[in-house]
Amino acid sequence: MTGVAPLHRSLEQELLAVLRGASLECPVCGEFVLHEGAHVRCPECGMQLHGRLGLEEAPVQSGTQAG
Repeated sequence: MTGVAPLHRSLEQELLAVLRGASLECPVCGEFVLHEGAHVRCPECGMQLHGRLGLEEAPVQSGTQAG
C-alpha cells in the first residue's frame, strides 16, 4: 500500500517553485507574480523575493511588509 501524497506544498516548496519560474502564483495572495531579472514581485500585495535561482548565488530574501 502506498502512502497518501500531501495536497498542499509547504511555504518553502512554494517559494522555491516561484524562484525557479515553475510557478507564477504569489504564495501570499495567489495573484500572478512578475519576474524581473533576479527579482520576483507581486504587484497585488507587494511581496518581493530577491535572488532568483540560477541567476544569483545569494540566498533568498523576502521583502514583504504588513499592511
